[in-house]
Amino acid sequence: MEKEKHKVIEEALIQEVAAILSRDAGTIDPELALHEMGLDSLGFVELLVIMEKKFNIKLMESGLTKNDFKTIKSLSLKINGLI
Repeated sequence: MEKEKHKVIEEALIQEVAAILSRDAGTIDPELALHEMGLDSLGFVELLVIMEKKFNIKLMESGLTKNDFKTIKSLSLKINGLI
């Protein structure tokens, strides 16, 4: 069950990153570093706001680190552990 939840979260993040970057979700690689995809600081802020709303995460209390934001996969695993 945990793996399924992680995949749902990962897919949601792929959709959101694709929207932020104005790209097709099929071109988003969850293993690729977010900055290598072209996500800039404004894009990261957008992603943080989406995460707070979509996954009901309080960012200041979440313990998210820079490493958690390396890839969509690492971020989805961390979110999975938080919710």
